[in-house]
Amino acid sequence: MQDAVRIWETPETSDNYMIAGFEQWADAGEISSGLPRYLITLTGAQRIGKITPDGFYFFQVPGTHHLLRPQVKMVDGHREHMSTHENNLHYATVGNKGLLIFTGEEPHQNEERYAEAFLDLVEAAKVKRVILFGGVYGAVPFDRDRDVSCVYSLPRMKKELDQYALRFSNYEGGTTIGSYLAHQAEFRGIELVVLNGFAPAYEFGQMGLTVQAMRVEEDWKAWLDILRRVTYMLDLELDLSDLERRSASLIDVWQRKIAELEQKHPELGIKDYLEAIARDFEEHSFIPLDSAWDVLGDILEDEDLNEL
Repeated sequence: MQDAVRIWETPETSDNYMIAGFEQWADAGEISSGLPRYLITLTGAQRIGKITPDGFYFFQVPGTHHLLRPQVKMVDGHREHMSTHENNLHYATVGNKGLLIFTGEEPHQNEERYAEAFLDLVEAAKVKRVILFGGVYGAVPFDRDRDVSCVYSLPRMKKELDQYALRFSNYEGGTTIGSYLAHQAEFRGIELVVLNGFAPAYEFGQMGLTVQAMRVEEDWKAWLDILRRVTYMLDLELDLSDLERRSASLIDVWQRKIAELEQKHPELGIKDYLEAIARDFEEHSFIPLDSAWDVLGDILEDEDLNEL
């Protein structure tokens, strides 16, 4: 195991899974950074390990000024707080399973060594499967189920993943930390899945609107749609009722925002713009097989009652 890895508590459970997210480029709707933090609070997970930041981060790059530098707070000339790069591992028991939650920062350099350290954590905790979160902004309906794309490490996983209403990625270009870790995980035979949710974002600049863009900063609807897949995939007993309420509230707030914008600027045809997006959108709703049977049973029961 690398010197960069620190684990001070070994999970007592044998049936362990890991969820991971990063402060990274692919973090639309805070799906990657916010959702794991939410799960830490929801489950009461405790920190049991970390990856040290040594050698993974720049202090500065010419032209970036303070963008990459640690942030300091001084009081009367003395340092009260100095930020540091955090890559922490948390652990909670959910039912009879162990849930490990990793929150990290995408490395600036030495990505291969960082991936080795991350996968060392996975193996040390005897994790059976890792699920990474990512987010991408797109012109998608705010009031529909979110599209979720998928990247996976081992070819044999595709048959199983087919059942989760996922869109398998055909992306070409600069890699994300999730895709890079999936690539490295394959060499170790580790099951790793990257789930990227598409969060709503609308560009109005071409319409002459003073508000150039609107986007969902914390996309609770995407969080919910992703976790519905994760809880079914891992058979986790997570309570999603809070996210269901937040998701409904988010849609309600956006409906009011759009109505206000349409009222103030009827000449811009914002309603038509959003309706065109909805027409072109193909919704991929995830309905677990057992839930589908429940719905079918309710329908058949109603039909039987009607015949009485």
